[in-house]
This record gives sequence, C-alpha cells and structure tokens, in this order.
Amino acid sequence: MRLHRLEVEGFGPFRARQFVDFDAFADDGIFLIAGRTGAGKSSILDAVCFGLYGGVPRYDGGEKRVRSDHSDPDEISEVVVEFSTPAGRFRVTRSPEYLRPAKRGGGMTKQAAGVALDEWSDAGWIGRAARAVDVGNELDEILQLSREQFLQVILLAQNRFSEFLLANSKDRQALLRRLFGTERFDDVQARFDARRRAAEQALGTRLATVAARVEEAERLATDAQLWGDAGVGPSEAEGAVAPESASGARAAAAARIDATTEERLDDLRRARSRAEYRSERRAADREDAEARLAAADAALSALREDRRAQAERDRARLALTRLEGEATEISAVAVELREARSAEALRATIIAATKAGASLEAAVELERGARIAWESFDGAELSPTDAEDEAAAMRAWVGERIKAMGSWGRAAELERGAAALAAELQASQDRVAAASARIEAGAAERATLPERVAAVTTARDDARRTADRAADLARVRDLAAGRVAAAREVVRLSAEHEVAEQSLADASAALAAEQAALAGLRRRRLDGFAGELASTLVDGEPCPVCGSAEHPAPATHSDPVSADDIDAAERVRDDAAERERAAAETSSALRAEAAAAASRADGRTVDTAETELAAATEEYAKSVTAADALARLDEELAELRARLEHLEGQRAADDAESASAREQLALLQQRSTDAATQIDDARGEFATVAERIADTEVRIDAARRLAGAIEDRQRRALAAVDAHEEQQAALEASDFTEVEEVEQALRSPAEQDALQRRIDEHAAQLGKEKATLLELELLTLPEEPIDLAPAEQAASSSRASWISAVDVATKAENAALQLTGLIESATAEHAATAEDAAEFEVLRGLADTIAGRGSNTHKMTLETFVLAAELEEIVQAANRRLHDMSTGRYQLKHSDALAARGAASGLGIVVYDAFTGQSRPAQSLSGGETFLSSLALALGLAEVVTSRAGGIRLDTLFIDEGFGSLDGDTLEVAMRTLDELRQGGRTVGVISHVEAMQEQIPAQLLVRATPEGPSIIETR
Repeated sequence: MRLHRLEVEGFGPFRARQFVDFDAFADDGIFLIAGRTGAGKSSILDAVCFGLYGGVPRYDGGEKRVRSDHSDPDEISEVVVEFSTPAGRFRVTRSPEYLRPAKRGGGMTKQAAGVALDEWSDAGWIGRAARAVDVGNELDEILQLSREQFLQVILLAQNRFSEFLLANSKDRQALLRRLFGTERFDDVQARFDARRRAAEQALGTRLATVAARVEEAERLATDAQLWGDAGVGPSEAEGAVAPESASGARAAAAARIDATTEERLDDLRRARSRAEYRSERRAADREDAEARLAAADAALSALREDRRAQAERDRARLALTRLEGEATEISAVAVELREARSAEALRATIIAATKAGASLEAAVELERGARIAWESFDGAELSPTDAEDEAAAMRAWVGERIKAMGSWGRAAELERGAAALAAELQASQDRVAAASARIEAGAAERATLPERVAAVTTARDDARRTADRAADLARVRDLAAGRVAAAREVVRLSAEHEVAEQSLADASAALAAEQAALAGLRRRRLDGFAGELASTLVDGEPCPVCGSAEHPAPATHSDPVSADDIDAAERVRDDAAERERAAAETSSALRAEAAAAASRADGRTVDTAETELAAATEEYAKSVTAADALARLDEELAELRARLEHLEGQRAADDAESASAREQLALLQQRSTDAATQIDDARGEFATVAERIADTEVRIDAARRLAGAIEDRQRRALAAVDAHEEQQAALEASDFTEVEEVEQALRSPAEQDALQRRIDEHAAQLGKEKATLLELELLTLPEEPIDLAPAEQAASSSRASWISAVDVATKAENAALQLTGLIESATAEHAATAEDAAEFEVLRGLADTIAGRGSNTHKMTLETFVLAAELEEIVQAANRRLHDMSTGRYQLKHSDALAARGAASGLGIVVYDAFTGQSRPAQSLSGGETFLSSLALALGLAEVVTSRAGGIRLDTLFIDEGFGSLDGDTLEVAMRTLDELRQGGRTVGVISHVEAMQEQIPAQLLVRATPEGPSIIETR
C-alpha cells in the first residue's frame, strides 16, 4: 500500500485546506515531519487514520472530537486520502459529525458524518461507494488490514511505540489477539468447556437414573414381599405371611445399602422370578373363579328368560281380548271410508260448478261498477242505447278519440315549452343590451388609457435611476460594517493586550526569581562537594582524590544540596521560562491583532463607524425599495399597454356580437307567435291543452273498462251453464241424489288415510297377538311366577369371588411387569454409564489442557499457545535488525515462564545481554536501548502481520515517536535502520523535533502554528 496525497480542512489544528503530496518524497525515500510541540505534527497521521478508518487512535475511549475548534460554524470539516494498492488507485473523502447553522428557522443543526470512496479509471475518478457500511466493506477488501493492524505496521502512532515491548503477557495477548484475530481459539476453548460440562451433567443424570430405578424396584419388591424367605415363596399358602416377615425385610434392606449396583440388580432378578411365579398362581385362580361365574350366570339367565316369557304370555292374553271387543267399531269405520271414496269421484265436478257461479256473479258486479263510472261523465258523447252491439260501439268511440289526441300532442309540447321559450326570448333581449353596454364602456376606457401610460412611464424611469445605485451603496454599507467590527475589535484587543502585558511582567519576574534560586542551589552544591566526598570515605580505604588510606581531617557537609534538588529547581525554572514564553507570544499576538484591527477600522472610533453604517444602511434600503418598485412599475406599464391592445381588438368582437344578438332576437319572437296560435286551436273549451288531453284519457279508460266488463260477463255466463249441466250428469251416474249428500260423505285425503290406517293396524295387531300367544302356550310354563332369588344369590357370590381373584391376579401380574421393566431399564442405563464415564474423562482431559489446567504444566491456553508461536516468529524477525542496531549485544527472547500469583503467562519477552550472558526484563533497558529494541520489535511485528495479511506490500511507513532520548551514536544507528527501510521504493515518514534529524533529513514537512491560532503545512 502506498499513500499519494492528503487533503485536510477543518480537522484538528488545521482550519484552511492543507495539502500533502507524499509522492514528492518518493525519490528521497525518507522525510521528516517537523514542527514545534503542539503545532499538529501527529494530526497529519490522525487525518490519515481518520480518512481510512473513520477513527483517531488518540481519542479511543474518549470524546471523538476531530473537528477544528478554529473553524467557523458554516465552514466544512473534511479529510481526503488518496492511496494505491495492487487493486488500483483510490480516494477516500470523509467528514465527521458536527454542528452547522440551520438553513431554515435559525439556530444550529447537526451535519451528519459522510464518506465516499472513488476509484481512478481511464475516464477519471468514478464513485464506488457512498454509504459508511459500503465504504467500510470495500476498504476492508482493498486494504486487507484492520485499523489495529494498520496502526501497528504502517502508522506507528505516538505513545504506542514501546507499548508492545514493555507490556505484560495479558496486555500483549490482547494486542496480538486484535492483530491476528485469534478469538476463534477462545471459542474452541469455550465449546470444549461446554461439552465437558454437558458430559458431566449427562453422566450424573444417568447415574441418578440408575439409582432411582433400582430404588423404585426395591421398594416395589418390598411392598410385594418378594425378598427371599421374608417374602412369599412358591410353597407359601394363599395370602399367608410369616410372623418374621417384617424383621426379615428390614434386615434385607439394611444389607442392600452396602451392596454394589450389580449385587442389587441380582437380588432384584431373583425377586422378579418370585413375582412371575406368584403371577402364574394367581392367574390360575382367576380362571377357576371365572368358570364358576359363567355357570352361575348361565343358570340365572335361563330362569330370567322363563320369567319374561310368563309376563309376555299374560300380556298377550289381555291384548287379544281387547282387540276382539273392537270389531263392531272397526266395521263402521270401513263403511265410512267406502262412502268417502265414492263421493271423492264427484268432488271436482261440484267444485267446478260452484266456482263458475261465483265467477259469474263477480263479472256482473264488475260490469255494474264500470257502467256507473262511464255514466258519471256529464254530457257523455255515447249512451248504451246508441248501438246494438254495446261493447263494439264503445271500442269504436275509443279509436276516434285516440286519433284526435294525436293532433293535440304537438300543441301540448309547445305549451310545456312556453316558459323556456319566454326565458330564451328574455335572455336574447338581455344579450342585445349587454353588447351595447360593452361597446359604450370600451369606448370610455380607451379614452383614459394614454394618460395613465404616460404617468406610469415617468414613475418607472425615476425608480430605475435610484435602483441603479444599489451595488455601489451595498459596497459602501459593507465597508462601513467592516469598520464597525474592526473598531470594536480594537477596543477588545487593546484591553486584552493590557492584561497580557501584565501577565508577561509577572511571568518575567517569576522567571528571574527562579533563576536566582537555581543559581543559589548550584553555588551551594559546588560549595558542598568536599563534604559530600568526605561522607563517602572509609577508614583503611584510599581516598578517590589523593589516594591516601588515612583521613585525618575530612570536610563536613553542613549545607547539603543533592543532584535531585538541582534537577527539581531546573524543572521549576523551565516551567517558569515556558510560562514567560507563552505570555510573550500571547502579548505579541494580541499586539499584532490590535494593529491589524486598527488598520481595518481606518482611524474611526466605534461611534463614528456606527453613524456611517446607519447612514449607508438607510441609503441602501432606499435603493432596494426602489428596485422592488421598479419591477412592479414595469409590470404595471406592460399591463396598461396590453389592456389598450385588448380593448382595440375587443371593439370589433363586441360589434359582431351585437349584430348576432339582434338577429337571434327576431327569430325567437317569430317562434313565440306561431306557438301561441297552435295552442289556442288545440285547447278548445279547456284552460290548457294538457287538461283537455287528460280529460279525454280518463274517458277513454272508462270506455275501455266498460267494454271489457261486458265481454267478460258474457263469457262467464256461458261457462256457468256448461258447469251446471256437467254436475247434473255426474249425480245421475252416482249413488247420490243430491249435492248435499255428496258434501256430507266427503272426507279429506288425510282423514281417509287415518281411517285406512286404523283398519289396517287393528287387523295387524290382532294377527300378531294370536301368533305370540300360540308360541308361548306351547312352552307349558307354570301359571305361578318363577322365584329368581336363589339363582341371583348364587350368581352374586360367584361374581364376588371372581372379582377378588381378578384383582389379586392383576396386582401380581402388574408387580411382575413393573419389576421387569425397572430391572431392564436400570440394567441398560447401568451398562451405558461406563461409556459415558469414559467419554467424560476424555473430554475433561482435553478441556483442561486447552484451558491451561490439569496436566498443562505451562498453564497456557490454546489461544496463548498459538500466539506464542506468532510471538516467536516476531522475535526472530526483530532480532535480525536488533543485532545490527545493538552491535550484537542484545537479543530478544520469547519467555513462557510461569508468572507469579497465577497471572497470565506464556507471552513474555526478555532481553538477552551478550555482555553478561544473562537474560533480564525489558523494563531494565535504558531509554535509548528501549527505543532501539521497540523499533526493531515494531518492524518485526509489521513484517509478520503483513505476511499474515496475504503478503501485502507496505510502500509507506510512518513513525511517530520522539528520538530525543537517543545519544549521537544511537541516533546514528537508528538513522541507518531507517535508511534500510527505504530499500525497494518504500517511503518512510518520521515525526520528530530533534535538531540532528532535521540536519540529516533534508526532505521535510513543516507544521507551523500561525499567530491567529490555526496551523499550516509547508513542504521543504
């Protein structure tokens, strides 16, 4: 992976957009990122990490505040990172979440975080993803490095450089886990622990099941008295129990408590044999009782059948006597049924004659009503005696009237439309009047429009001259506003500068006091060197100054000052100097800002500037008002001219409309005259044509009704005569002489069916009772009732014996079956227990080994074991550089020694010192040695991580760590190592403020804080 370009705006200390071209350092291979403390050197690396991964390592666990505090609310925050991999060249544009002014309604609103990924092609940059999730997935595939891996192999961030070397096993394991993704081995350990617990639980459950089933079987055997001579043996009498049974059962139970499971199962199998023998005995007793019960039930059933036959014989005798007494009544019913069937043949003829007479009477009544309705009309045009065929005469008169009504229909339509015609005539008259009025109004308006056009044109020209000055007046107003702000800034900065000058004076005085105190301590230190040296002299040992073994007059150390006291005073002096420097910078910055503000105010005071601003604002407002009025006047002038053109065109249209309206009015007046003539002719003596037509329609309806009634009465009279003649003929052919006799003999079909059923039922019942009685009389049963009590008592006694035998046999059989089932189940579960125990032992051994328990002497988990292998490879890669960097003195070694008090172990790192031949902790190294060892280990870690990430090529590397702890020789060794990293086209960026490195590395990025606060990036 190679970085090409970085753009930063509104991020960290950078307010304006800054550009970093990493390709410019490709030829040098190494460049320095320099600048004063706090200028923002590390923020360049923060921006790279933020652009690629959306996070900054320095803010992990705290407030993720990457937006620049120097940015105004309406300024953007954005980072653009351009890089390339074997997959292509890409550009990531990312902005954090921040507050900005709302576009509507005032106030602030939250600007959501945004990110976009572009890819370079022959056609230029093309979008590849624009959602955070999609961009993250794409970058994971393109970079093939997680953020932790990126920080460890490409961007060696500040405060993390020596973290890996000096960490304990637990912290080192956490870091290696993130880099190599070994969490899956923790999952393997958890799964094996879960399997061990499950196997242990299953084994315990199975053992408990065996115990429970054996105990249940023993309880069952005890309840059934099946324990050897304490139970019921094969030769024991029915239901007898030996007196010593209770004590024997208790003794057997006590003995079984100490027995093994196999022994208890053997005892239960013997008890099962006794239970099976007892079940067979009880089954034989049950079969005997069942045979005795069957014989007793058969005897009782036979006696009960004879008793029922006696009762049925007596009943049949009584029923036969009753049926023979009903014979006379049944004969009368047969005669009634025969007469009803004869009368049924005449039913239809009689009904037809009756209906014909009733129909004739109804027709005569209908004719009378129709005639009355016809004769009710005054001056009827036709009387019933005018023609011989009265009905035909009526229908002829109706035809004449219908023909006459046909000629009145058109007049009726004209009469109905008279109101509409009158309204149309009035509308035509109104149209003529309206056209005349429009012609007059148009002429009057055309006469006034030229004067209005001239007045609006004059007002429009005046407004235009005023509005043309708007731009100049706006500039004047803006300049006045700037002078007001600058004048106010001068007042504020002057006050702040006075405060800053006072702070500077105080800081200078404090620095002078600390300098004097430090000088006094150094003087006292020099004065007391003799006493300090004398305090170390030992009698008999040579003096380190003169070499004498005698010390006759050693100096005294009356006013001791230690090197620590000097160091503390120097730190206090440095702090005071830093505060003075900061105060001086603040005062200088405020002085420059006040001078710049005074220049912008152009010598105005606040009051003068505000007066000028008010006047400029008023003039500009007038110009804006004139501009608004100009648009309105242009629109009004255009409307007046358009109105004039419209009136000219409307005049010809109004003239044509007036002529058309007058022509239509003449036609409507002619139509009205013709319609009135036709209506008068058709109306006759009636008030309207509609009344005459309605009256004629009523008369026609009455005539039609009378003619129809006459014809219907004539038809029904003929039908009544025919029906009467047919009825007389039917009576003469029957057994009846009068119609009344037939009506008395008639029965409904339901009544006839009821009579027939009664006859049939009597005959059937009589035959049935005779047959029943004959069969029962042949049995020759006694006349006295049979006594069932002795047989019932014998059957009841047999049933009680059988029930008792069944109950005893069932209990014995169930006891044998339950005991067999429990023994078989317990035996099977006991056999499976051995397999579960063996499986549990295997799983427990594996789980303990993986988790670092039991026989695992190094107490290393599976994950620690895997990471230890990775750590050994990392140490080997680091030692290849550390050997040269330390001139063969130091070598890193992986240590799997057990930590004290059960702490995490297996991932230790110790340093082998070739000068002493001993290994010692990494914490014992000096600052420079720690730096070189950390650098070698970091580079070795980067080498292993990249190989695990698919062997990706690292063409860009950053090291953000102070080199100030190195002496000249060690710094030279570090520089040689960095030079070696340039091989193969790699570009190395180093962040440091060490002057020696600035001299040795000519290619530099200088991060400089401006007097206004924000920082800028300059390329050298």
